[in-house]
Amino acid sequence: MGGNPHNSSELLPFTLTGLPGLETSQHWVFLLLGTLYTVSIVGNGLTLFIIKEEQSLHQPMYYFLSLLSVNDLAVSFSTLPTVLATFCFHLQKISFDSCMAQMFFIHLFSFIESGILLVMSFDRYVAIYNPLRYATVLTGSRVVCMGVAVITRSFCMVFPLPFLLKRLPFCKANVLSHAYCLHPDLIHLPCGDITINNIFGQFIVISSFGLDSAFILLSYVLILRSVLAIASWEERLKTLSTCVQSHLCAVLMFYVPMVGVSMVARYGRRAPQYVHTLMSLIYLFVPPMLNPIIYSIKTKEIRRRLCKILLGTKFK
Repeated sequence: MGGNPHNSSELLPFTLTGLPGLETSQHWVFLLLGTLYTVSIVGNGLTLFIIKEEQSLHQPMYYFLSLLSVNDLAVSFSTLPTVLATFCFHLQKISFDSCMAQMFFIHLFSFIESGILLVMSFDRYVAIYNPLRYATVLTGSRVVCMGVAVITRSFCMVFPLPFLLKRLPFCKANVLSHAYCLHPDLIHLPCGDITINNIFGQFIVISSFGLDSAFILLSYVLILRSVLAIASWEERLKTLSTCVQSHLCAVLMFYVPMVGVSMVARYGRRAPQYVHTLMSLIYLFVPPMLNPIIYSIKTKEIRRRLCKILLGTKFK
């Protein structure tokens, strides 16, 4: 793949890489990643099962949590095939179209997660600001419409990415920095003009992650104002603990690694490769793994049902 440009229509494959410097420990690395996958898949699967079976959880907050769990499962399954192939079977080649498809789904589910966290923050605001009208404001049909809007917006934003990449010539060795395909990694490989790609990439990041995080911050300002209107400090702390603590943890787990990945990609180009790889692993693996754990710990109904499933005992 020397210096001559190759149009992507020739379907040149990409080479996936694992963790640089740890090639001799690939099986141990996959054991660690396999554990993270197992916790994520089992945890989110149990969360969905409990919400389905527990009648008291059939309300808007837990419908959004179900959507978050489905999305976290999708994130795990979108990276699993190539991670398994790279670390366990040492199969590092991936076709151009397969790479584009994986990139599309990974970023699609990232955008969806941001949107879900936004509607969940709105849900928490309504629950605290006007609890008596909560059921009438967030009806089943509105919950469905909000979910469909999040998915549709995310799809429309991510859909052009593979086509914008596919039009470019590739003249470098198509070696990726990870065991999966990410747009910030792929965008450095073409030898053509990537101005449009960069502009569009920045546009969708600002108009989704940027706006979502701004609206989430606004919702927490409004939530805090509503909580401070409560007379006693005990009631204030109880409201914050029961209504927003889990969601705040989920927001921080999603946005902090994402900002870290963006900062390293933009300003840390001289940083060792393992720093980039580690940040992307945290971004893609930690939220799907920890979300069900946090909601299981903080939600009494989920915690009680989970103990009954795992231990066969009731938990108060």
